[in-house]
Amino acid sequence: MMKSAAIHTIICLVAATALGSCLKDDIPYPHIQANFRNIEVEGVTVGPVIDSINRTVTLTFPESANIYNVDVTAYTLTPGAYIVGDSITGGIDLSQPRKVTLRLYQDYDWTINANRPVERYFSVASQIGAAEIDVPGRRVLLSVSSKANLAAIEVLSCKLGPEGSTMTPELPGRTVDFTRPLEVEVDDWGHSSIWTIYVSTTDASVTTASVDPWTMVAWVYGEAESGRTNGFEYRLQGDTQWTRVQQSDVVEQGGSFHACLKHLSPQTAYEVRAFSNEEYGEVLEFTTGSVLQVPNNTLDSWWLDGKVWNPWPEGGEQYWDTGNKGATTLGPSNSIPTDDTSSGTGWAAELQTKFVGIGMIGKLAAGNLFVGRYVRTDGTNGILSFGREFAERPTKMRGYMKYKTAPISSTTAGFESMKGQPDTCIIWCALIDQAEPLEIRTNPANRQVFEPDADYVVAYGKVEYGENIDQWIPFEFELDYKSTSRVPRYVIITASASKYGDYFTGGDGAVLYVDDFLFEYDY
Repeated sequence: MMKSAAIHTIICLVAATALGSCLKDDIPYPHIQANFRNIEVEGVTVGPVIDSINRTVTLTFPESANIYNVDVTAYTLTPGAYIVGDSITGGIDLSQPRKVTLRLYQDYDWTINANRPVERYFSVASQIGAAEIDVPGRRVLLSVSSKANLAAIEVLSCKLGPEGSTMTPELPGRTVDFTRPLEVEVDDWGHSSIWTIYVSTTDASVTTASVDPWTMVAWVYGEAESGRTNGFEYRLQGDTQWTRVQQSDVVEQGGSFHACLKHLSPQTAYEVRAFSNEEYGEVLEFTTGSVLQVPNNTLDSWWLDGKVWNPWPEGGEQYWDTGNKGATTLGPSNSIPTDDTSSGTGWAAELQTKFVGIGMIGKLAAGNLFVGRYVRTDGTNGILSFGREFAERPTKMRGYMKYKTAPISSTTAGFESMKGQPDTCIIWCALIDQAEPLEIRTNPANRQVFEPDADYVVAYGKVEYGENIDQWIPFEFELDYKSTSRVPRYVIITASASKYGDYFTGGDGAVLYVDDFLFEYDY
């Protein structure tokens, strides 16, 4: 019996050891991404833009900022996370991307980028076209008329460094020998760089450089000798008569110039050419785009799925969505159809900001409507897909709205000072050119929101109201494009009764009504 008991004890000990070993090996550490939740930096004009997908923080500074000694005053991370290695508080050099490793069970590499937009230009007498400024290569390439004397070229204007920098030698107003490349030194906060200026001659007197056709407007660019009468003419393809663009609509910058051709017909072929005095450039052909409106732009189609109101016809195409799937986890839909419309017929959207839940347990849900889809609920937070395919370039958005504000009753970190102030509604539109729709996450642990200044934004516009508007009124805003040549891939339209609803900040009882969204394509 004793021998049997001893064997049993040994078996139990071996089993316990094996079980302990099994538990030790098989229980993994949690996979919780360590994120920057906020970062406070002196002197920024925009930011921080925190991208937890690509793990980047982008800070935008004015031209005059010293990005070699950026003062990071504070930051917050995902609870439990910490920075591996040197601290980032105090003065850090952001003239190059700063790599930072955050640790929370695993290591996550982040990059802090400083964006300091610098206006650079260089112009000389008899210049043809715009100067080509190669920032990474620190080169400036210019062309002048073949009739010009390269040994005595007058420099009209020059700026190669940020505001406050110095250049040696100073060139504006001087006559310079450009028969060989000229080197200049630019000093930026004690950091110097050498730039090289190259000037060559060209026989071209005027060039029609490019044309960017939209739907009812087109942007055309030309190059010619500065100081001459430069402009454009255009016509319908096949016509014999040219129409000259008014000289007041031509914008000149040294030897380059451009204009916006307005009031064109959609889906129509045109021709355009640049002129300089009595000489003409090449004829370029272009075809305008289509007048495209988004589906259900009148918001007349809705259907009720259980307690979730959906802004599309039952069984039909889903183009718009709301946060109702998240709000109805704790209460009823707060973005609903209404027969109180701008025209007196059909339906409109009534977007209500409400505290949803029971007693003190719950969360503020901002009434909202957006082009895209609600993907899923993450706890009490939402994950959304912003954007639908769209490649046209409208100039404006208009529609109808009315609004009832309410004192801001709920706030989150960073918005505490807004409590008690009137809530503000927002309606905005963006065109983006990234490869897929924009993922929005409202969870503070890995929050991802839309940033108007992000690189993927082609155009953006908005209206905001922070007071009661009792009757339907028209609203309109222009879309501000970063480039005339970039073609969008997706359109985003969003309306919210609370501007900071993504941060669960707003007034319980604020209501925004919107109706009849419409794109315009002319100026």
